Amino acid sequence: MPHYESISPALEQEIQANRKRGWVSPYACPNAAALRRCDRYNDAPTMLRPPFSKDADKILNSAFYNRYADKTQVFSFYRNDDISRRALHVQLVSRIARNIGDVLGLNTDLIEAIAIGHDMGHTPFGHAGEHALSALYQGYTGKRFLHNLHGVRVLDTMVPYNISLQTLDGILCHNGELPQAAYHPAPMLDFAAFDARTAACYRQDVSLIPCTLEGCLVRLCDMIAYIGKDRQDAVKARLVASEDVFSPTLIGKTNAEVINNLEVNLIENSYGKPYLQLDEAHFHAMKQCKDENYQRLYHDEKVQGQIQREMVPMMEQLYEKIRKDAVDHDRSSALYQHHIALIEEKQRWYPAKTPYAESDPDDLTADFIAAMTDDYFVDYYRMCFPHSKHHISYIGYFDLSDPHFSSHSKGL
Repeated sequence: MPHYESISPALEQEIQANRKRGWVSPYACPNAAALRRCDRYNDAPTMLRPPFSKDADKILNSAFYNRYADKTQVFSFYRNDDISRRALHVQLVSRIARNIGDVLGLNTDLIEAIAIGHDMGHTPFGHAGEHALSALYQGYTGKRFLHNLHGVRVLDTMVPYNISLQTLDGILCHNGELPQAAYHPAPMLDFAAFDARTAACYRQDVSLIPCTLEGCLVRLCDMIAYIGKDRQDAVKARLVASEDVFSPTLIGKTNAEVINNLEVNLIENSYGKPYLQLDEAHFHAMKQCKDENYQRLYHDEKVQGQIQREMVPMMEQLYEKIRKDAVDHDRSSALYQHHIALIEEKQRWYPAKTPYAESDPDDLTADFIAAMTDDYFVDYYRMCFPHSKHHISYIGYFDLSDPHFSSHSKGL
């Protein structure tokens, strides 16, 4: 039987009483604290658009937000509208974090801005694409490609949107692959310290803890959002028969149980406090679910096989081709026509100190590949290398290997 925890009656009464008197957490990030690089007239907050709401609007209207819709979350190579793409993931993170943040009295505008922007730096084909691109980029530059770092580059350098420091910090520090039982916000930085820390991250591991409770919450909700949802998607991808194959834990094994029970426990242990915390048992159960996902799903041959055999060598070839276009300043190339032109058009409204086309060739190459959707990557590769032995094979809507495809349908 599914098990759903609920907030204790005593805490619920306290929350209701505090809501009636308009209580806000003294540890929330106030709108007045928003820091920006530039004092631009258009970025002045208004009654209609507070500062962090402006950040969310800029991210939603950025050049690359739409591309979330065709970027792998976990399962590539499926033509299946019911399997999550990255667009849904960031929306789920935002929804879960805003729900919790509202109860905790935090700044929900800041939560939304961080949540919808936190994966802006992701490549096509998810973490596998990120690792492949990082190996190529590091081979030429000595620097790593990491999607959290690149998210900051997209919103702060490629197009200088003048996003607040608090939002950029939340995006930089969101890494949901590193769970912690408790999150104590790090001391607030200025832009000089933020830039120095960001630069260091390209070459070495740096401890990254968000400077706001809102950023800490998004980081934790990144995990809450995908642990159970990836299990649902695995069923739709026919990697597992049902969610029942997963081990029972204190927080359950289905998406609905995982989300509800972690939300409740987080609120019970964090309300009115300057930190976020899960109790030891719930934290252990969350890690157990995450570890089982790695064993059963993320390392499965059906998930990784085609990535390693086909996508990785395809990316290697594309990287070399795009890099040559950058070095040669080939203005007829897709690098210039599709990517650089888009950035330059946006920079009409958000001017950069240096023309984007003058960026380092490896930065241009990594920027372009990271900006690609899965389908664009496949189509562009096919155009560049029409006779290549490498290709991506998709499982289609009416794939005859689908066990649910009836014998009657096969005869049509």
